[in-house]
Amino acid sequence: MDALFPRARSLSESLGEDKRREVRAGEEEEPHAEEGTTPDTPAGGARTIAFAEVQRHNTRDDCWVVIDGEVYDVTRFLEDHPGGTASILRMAGTDATDAFKPIHPPGTLTALDPSMHLGSIDLDTLPKLELSQSKKLELARIDAARRALPPPEAAINLADVERLAQTVLTKTAWAYYSSAGDDEYSHRENIASFKRFWFRPRVLNKVSAISMDTVLFGGVASTMPVYVSPAAMARLGHPDGEMEITRACAKEGVVQGVSANSSCSLEEIMGAKSGDQELIYQLYMNRNRQRSAEVIDKVDKMGFRGIMLTVDAPVSGKRERDIRAQGDDFQGPAEGTNEGKGVAQAISGYQDPDVNWDDIAWIKSLTKLPLYIKGIQCVEDAEKAHDHGVAGIIISNHGGRQLDFAPAAMTVLYELHQRRPDLMKQMDVYVDGGIRRGTDVLKALCLGAKGVGIGRPVLYGNGCWGEQGVRRVFQIMREEIATGMRLLGVTRLEDLRPDMVRYVDRDPLLVGPGEGQ
Repeated sequence: MDALFPRARSLSESLGEDKRREVRAGEEEEPHAEEGTTPDTPAGGARTIAFAEVQRHNTRDDCWVVIDGEVYDVTRFLEDHPGGTASILRMAGTDATDAFKPIHPPGTLTALDPSMHLGSIDLDTLPKLELSQSKKLELARIDAARRALPPPEAAINLADVERLAQTVLTKTAWAYYSSAGDDEYSHRENIASFKRFWFRPRVLNKVSAISMDTVLFGGVASTMPVYVSPAAMARLGHPDGEMEITRACAKEGVVQGVSANSSCSLEEIMGAKSGDQELIYQLYMNRNRQRSAEVIDKVDKMGFRGIMLTVDAPVSGKRERDIRAQGDDFQGPAEGTNEGKGVAQAISGYQDPDVNWDDIAWIKSLTKLPLYIKGIQCVEDAEKAHDHGVAGIIISNHGGRQLDFAPAAMTVLYELHQRRPDLMKQMDVYVDGGIRRGTDVLKALCLGAKGVGIGRPVLYGNGCWGEQGVRRVFQIMREEIATGMRLLGVTRLEDLRPDMVRYVDRDPLLVGPGEGQ
């Protein structure tokens, strides 16, 4: 298990003897020069610091932390930290490596002022990591679950993948991936909404040969009308994080949306893709517009195919399961603050709550990449998006993770089709949230959606088996879409029409075998 999903280790165990000798001697090293070096470490700060000295700097007014064997004075950075001050203050005067690395992509520390890097930790003074009893029990649970984990082919539907993921993920990862806003009604409604649409199949058609090839996001070829919704923190489930998703998408011919809060750097993700593979970037508007401009320029030059501006999360929703699950990892609030806690809080905070329609023109002035607005939740905003000249919209309530009782994407899609079907001929319309079956995909396409995004199932597959797990998620969807098309009597996606579904104003009486709840 450790080779694939290494356990958290103490820094002194993980750096290696060569690194120890270099740190003790105060030698400078070139980035990427030797195994165990730290490419994130800013230049400067050659002195060696005893851990006892670090421990003395443990307050809001004097805050030091150790990350990957390097000592940083982050006192001046506390107020600028996107996740708030609480998550840093909890680690003040300690080795924060194990809390920092799973939720920060490589390169994060280069954004710090070089003067904050004080030097290297004296590894001989660093105490060995002592795991709490609860952590030991969790590691034992995960180890046993991974030993019992069947191969990806054993999962016959996405509910199987989800159930298996819950057994092998850490409580932090599972809570972050699965949690939703408040009482999670929107999350459950996302799934339930598809069950209110029933098919009107056509029979006696030749259906042996079918095609689900399509083109998404302004010209990106896809082997099916499903893409990966940008979802953060894939490294919580697998050490290679989003890179495993990228590799799986390349092999399966699926378009990947890359989260702005990916746990891998853009360089890592782009380095993992195949030659002509196309990716779409998710953008959150930063409070500092210059930083957003820099990101837009970067993704443009790196060869991304489009930009999704996410607009349904100007502030983070209250994800209570994420908050409750953190234990000692992301605790808060601290020192009388009202800050939240959890992974979601730790990676958010930089988003501008004042992002508005005027920003659309500004973004379009910076890039020729097609712009899609992700997070449309009513017909009126779909109309405004069209008026602002975007390439398309993604109807979404952020997987139910933001405003509880926000409408399901399928509900808004149905309303849009009824009131403004003409808009679907003038811009692309996508949906995400609650897609768990191939029949869900077909229902959305019947009502005019160009394609659908899936997020959580991809994270679950990645958490179970990495690249092969993500591929299995795609294979399940492909198989179900193909079967559904044949039983509907269609052979091409273009044959799916509104008259092939009807709305039924009631919930199914029985819970299906794949639904679990």
